[in-house]
Amino acid sequence: MRRLTFIAAGLAALLVTSIAVAHGFGGKSAKAVTGGFSATGSSVSTKTCTTTDGKSITITNGRYTGAATGDPDLTGAITLSARSVINTTDNVGLVEGQLRIDVSGGHDTFANYSAVYSGGNIAGLAVGAARNSDSRLVANLSAGFNPSTGFTGGKLGGGTAGGNAVELGPAKCASNNSPKPEKSEARGTISALDSKTITVAGLQCALAPSDSAAVNAKYKQGDWVQIHCSLQNGLNTLDHISGHGGH
Repeated sequence: MRRLTFIAAGLAALLVTSIAVAHGFGGKSAKAVTGGFSATGSSVSTKTCTTTDGKSITITNGRYTGAATGDPDLTGAITLSARSVINTTDNVGLVEGQLRIDVSGGHDTFANYSAVYSGGNIAGLAVGAARNSDSRLVANLSAGFNPSTGFTGGKLGGGTAGGNAVELGPAKCASNNSPKPEKSEARGTISALDSKTITVAGLQCALAPSDSAAVNAKYKQGDWVQIHCSLQNGLNTLDHISGHGGH
């Protein structure tokens, strides 16, 4: 079975020169655009778990706001939503979401993005529409990223450096909930009873010290009873007994 693995490799296929292009591109214009941004967390929720192969995972959903500067299509107040899934054991992961820039004189610039996280930085691709709704935006995206605090030194285009590749395997997060106790029950005659254990219909259960005297005072070998037991600290222990004692 393949484990949850994050593999470092080139993102050269994604990290191409940033351009805003018209739909269809063929026979139409293209121009390079660049911008920078930073944004801090205004609404962030985080949960953690451990995978079945022992990796610590932090999953964060957040909204981050700040300012973007650069070409007119990339200048204005910026809002980013981000969902990050980070393997904090190996310090790698994936960050995905949407960004919106409130530009002047037109529609907001909007894009979906997906980026690889490695060692506190992200690198990936943002694809959407510039303020001119007839133009697409395809931009390399990079930034410093902390799920709790936000994005620093962000770039859209501008010669973004290469990043890493990520593979998400089939390992699942192990439950943090305490396991439910194993339970058992039996009906029949008591075949054995002493200060430490009781046996009914082949089921043997330990007697808690606080219950031993009361059980032995009321019941004896040969009495018909019903018992309920559960696994406690690795020992099958009597929880409840009912029936007619013969003493």
